[in-house]
Amino acid sequence: MEVCRQLSTKPVQSPKPTTKKISFEEDSSTKASYEALPNAVFFVLFFSVVYFLLSRWREKIRTSTPLHLFTSSEIVAIFALIASFIYLLRFFGIDFVKSLILRPSADVWNSEDDEEENEALLRKEDARKVPCGHALDCSVPAAPVISCQKVFDEKPVRVTTEEDEEIVKAVVAGTIPSYSLESKLGDCKRAAAIRREALGRLTGKSLSGLPLDGFDYESILGQCCEMPIGYVQIPVGIAGPLLLNGREYSVPMATTEGCLIASTNRGCKAISLSGGASSVLLKDGMTRAPVVRFGTAKRAADLKLYLEDSLNSETLAVVFNRSSGFARLQGIKCAIAGKNLYLRFTCSTGDAMGMNMVSKGVQNVLDFLQTDFPDMDVIGISGNFCSDKKPAAVNWIEGRGKSVVCEAIVKGDVVRKVLKTSVESLVELNMLKNLTGSAMAGALGGFNAHASNIVTAIYIATGQDPAQNVESSHCITMMEAVNDGNDLHVSVTMPSIEVGTVGGGTQLASQSACLNLLGVKGANRESPGANSRLLATIVAGAVLAGELSLMSALAAGQLVKSHMKYNRSSKDASNTVS
Repeated sequence: MEVCRQLSTKPVQSPKPTTKKISFEEDSSTKASYEALPNAVFFVLFFSVVYFLLSRWREKIRTSTPLHLFTSSEIVAIFALIASFIYLLRFFGIDFVKSLILRPSADVWNSEDDEEENEALLRKEDARKVPCGHALDCSVPAAPVISCQKVFDEKPVRVTTEEDEEIVKAVVAGTIPSYSLESKLGDCKRAAAIRREALGRLTGKSLSGLPLDGFDYESILGQCCEMPIGYVQIPVGIAGPLLLNGREYSVPMATTEGCLIASTNRGCKAISLSGGASSVLLKDGMTRAPVVRFGTAKRAADLKLYLEDSLNSETLAVVFNRSSGFARLQGIKCAIAGKNLYLRFTCSTGDAMGMNMVSKGVQNVLDFLQTDFPDMDVIGISGNFCSDKKPAAVNWIEGRGKSVVCEAIVKGDVVRKVLKTSVESLVELNMLKNLTGSAMAGALGGFNAHASNIVTAIYIATGQDPAQNVESSHCITMMEAVNDGNDLHVSVTMPSIEVGTVGGGTQLASQSACLNLLGVKGANRESPGANSRLLATIVAGAVLAGELSLMSALAAGQLVKSHMKYNRSSKDASNTVS
């Protein structure tokens, strides 16, 4: 604040005479106009010559004239093309090459950063702090006006020893690869600090807003993240309690989208007041689909028939199951494209999401098949018939991971008092938006309002693979008036929820705590796979709540008003304290 006062009270100096400055600007303008003339000439010449040559060569092709025979005008045009190209390359390319060779020093960047900080201190803004309510109609406290925001004051990581300084210089010079710091130093946090310092010097950009301290870098070594320089903070909120299958769950959601948790929380409230939701697990099987090639389509068909023969299924299962104590082969579905064969393996994977587990089993089977099919050429362990992290009809129809359906009957009074709408309006909106509208858009598995919002928020909070929200968010939302039109039956069907409670990001401290909150942390020793299946049903239940609340907001015309109320901020993100 003292800095702000000093800057704001600094006297304004009187302007100096501008006679020379105007003369200089006039000279610069005249010089620029003279320089622009040849640039424009060569620019027009280049494209005119290109057009002329293309026209001539097209005429030669039409008349079957050899292309290597040139007329005098064509020879002149070619020389003009080369000359104009060289001139334009010099004109447009010199500055770019200079920017690569003559990189500005770190001091230059630091001076620019100081100027930006001074400008930020002078900027006055309205810093509103709006707490997230547990309903969409909660009030907003008065917003205090602050004349100057506090600038992020965490000191950047500095190299403290001469040895570290030498390592930083070696990384900058390229003599020590950045990826090898952990193995060379034996200290993951020190390696991250040195890498961070070297990156700052190479780019000339400040990383002061990205935290380094307070994270266990040993826990991610070799399994979660390579070449770390810090970590991103994402707030975690709670929606619930969600009453599902007779039990209450407080659902952790990591998101930066205002209104999302408040809306989901309102849906949970409506479901709980109506007696809760129920869910059914329809299928549980992770998939992997390698692609193999044969010399002929007949040989590819021979392998397809072999794999689909029930007499061979037991032998293949024994070979597949050797890869893990939890992997159990469920079936193989084949598809042919010419002489290429796609083999979609499906197996149970216990409490793990199971991608690595199923890949090991697939490799075992492929090695086994080479004996009877030596002419089989394995093109790739994944041929996209799985299909992982991509919208695909095979997942929408056949399922991948956990297939879950979740439903609830919401009382009419709850629809009117909590959701602020009517049963008739919700049914009509769901038909025209989620069903007809999605069909008009050619949606693939997207017959819902915003299932991916809830799925992704829970995935980030619980250490799942966020990229798998693509197929995990496949969902169709159904709404129907029941009990003589007084109540609302709502359901979500999600055929490919891909979750696990062991492995990957689930073992990190924060994500593990969120799993523990749901009662699904780690592996279930009594019933392998039970924790991951329960997590999948919780995801579906939370999606049901989110769908119910958002559709109600849309039906009541509250969406824009709610987002303007809770999802807008006048804060400058560059000055926000992490």
